[in-house]
Amino acid sequence: MLKFDNNYYKLNFLTVFTLILLAAGCASIQQPTGGPKDKEPPKVLKETPANFTLNFKAKEINITFNEYFKISNESKEFSMSPAQDRSPYYKVKGKTLNIKFQDTLAANTTYTINFGRGLVDYNEGNVLKNYMYVFSTGNKIDSLSISGTVTNTLTKKPVLDATVFIIPVNQDTIFGKRRANLFTTTDSSGNFSLKYLRPDTYRVYALKEESGDRIYNSSNEEIAFLVDSVVLRNNIAGVKLALFKEEPKIFRITDRKIEKDSRVTYIFSKKLEQPSISILHPNELDKDKIVEFSRTKDTVALWTKSMDFDSIKVAVIDKGTPLDTTIIRRNSRDKYDREIKIADNNPSNKIKPGGELILTFSAPVGSIDPRKISLLQDSIPVSGLRIIKDSLSTRKYLFRYPWRTERQYILKIDTNAIGGKFGGFNKTYTKQFILDEVLNYGNLSLSVTVPDTSKSYIVQLLDDKDNIIKETPLNKNQTINYTTYSLGKYHFRVVYDDNKNRKWDTGDVRARRQPELTWNSNTEITLRANWDLEEKLTIPPPVP
Repeated sequence: MLKFDNNYYKLNFLTVFTLILLAAGCASIQQPTGGPKDKEPPKVLKETPANFTLNFKAKEINITFNEYFKISNESKEFSMSPAQDRSPYYKVKGKTLNIKFQDTLAANTTYTINFGRGLVDYNEGNVLKNYMYVFSTGNKIDSLSISGTVTNTLTKKPVLDATVFIIPVNQDTIFGKRRANLFTTTDSSGNFSLKYLRPDTYRVYALKEESGDRIYNSSNEEIAFLVDSVVLRNNIAGVKLALFKEEPKIFRITDRKIEKDSRVTYIFSKKLEQPSISILHPNELDKDKIVEFSRTKDTVALWTKSMDFDSIKVAVIDKGTPLDTTIIRRNSRDKYDREIKIADNNPSNKIKPGGELILTFSAPVGSIDPRKISLLQDSIPVSGLRIIKDSLSTRKYLFRYPWRTERQYILKIDTNAIGGKFGGFNKTYTKQFILDEVLNYGNLSLSVTVPDTSKSYIVQLLDDKDNIIKETPLNKNQTINYTTYSLGKYHFRVVYDDNKNRKWDTGDVRARRQPELTWNSNTEITLRANWDLEEKLTIPPPVP
């Protein structure tokens, strides 16, 4: 009778089971976990044929990297110059990029393949920026270059990742229509360098965009250009390009809607000069309508006496000329709330010395019942509160009183105190506030010297976030007083107002017109509590 050794079989079973698990584990490639995050882009290990090959005759190119990678936006990022009728075929094979030509290469020609930002590592998406493969079908490689910097025209700060491109003048009609083949991007210092160029006459541009298509096709994008073309016979360095946004040329209504509070809003693609709105349908609403344009005149709010319409058609007019008509259709089940909501200009609950308490209502005001409005000073009702309508708005009112420091104020507006022009009332509103002390503000006296009294200038006071706090046009030496300003850091920008229209004018790339020149002072002003500063600002002559 046969005898079985159970321990023997148990041991062999465990051994086989363990080997199966190990094999299964080896068959699955796992992404490493833990450790520092990879921040390095792919690195080129080998190029076949070698980069900068002369007398190039290969039908394909293989570029091997140190890690797995992928192609991102090939059609936007990859570019071959001179361009071919049929673009090369790009394919990823493991860690190698294979490039096959579909057209015959021209003789005695330098070719550049620019990969832009189109090569990224597989896991983290780190970009290999501005990598180029260069070769020549002749016995020399074109070696000319154009280099320089790109800055913002107003801030003068360098711009990272702006696209700088050049177009031969005999092909400049492609600007704004097709991508240029000769391009590069700027580094964190705004520097760029276009290399391996052949002698020619070029137009030079820079573009900062979000879409990444390298085509200037929106006034929301920033553009820079050299007015004159460059004749490239030797290397050109020190090119300065300043980015700006153009004013939109074509008027469009970019947004339109009926808000839940019954306000009809329209947003335009450009600022208007003398805008107006006319209701074409229902025409009977046109007579009593109330219209309010934004300060920049590129947005309008419209209120109507009745909301009992299926659709509303309006015409937008500027300086008496109709620009566009538009229709908004509404659902008969839509409900609108005409309740009057209240907002104020003092989120910190402190009125600036010499300032006003201003209330803004959500719709035009038709009536105010002063019996339902009260002001308390240190919890005691006081009289003498004046309510003054803003001359430019049917929704803004000044609440004026001889405010005193070291007093607590409470403004109470009871329910139904404010009636809307077309219906609706407010709910109870309470505002607690104080008059801030002068000690918490600073004053500045700025003595300005101009270089030429026949010219016009605009002195801009900016805060530490480059927001314009105040603009002062001038054409002679004078002192500007900044009284009771919030504490903090400020600096100055000067606009050389060539056309004397008292505003900064941007450029026009197609008209080859640059923006008006500006100068940023290096002087930084720090306003401290209860300080009176005196500073001098000497405006230098403009430098193109």
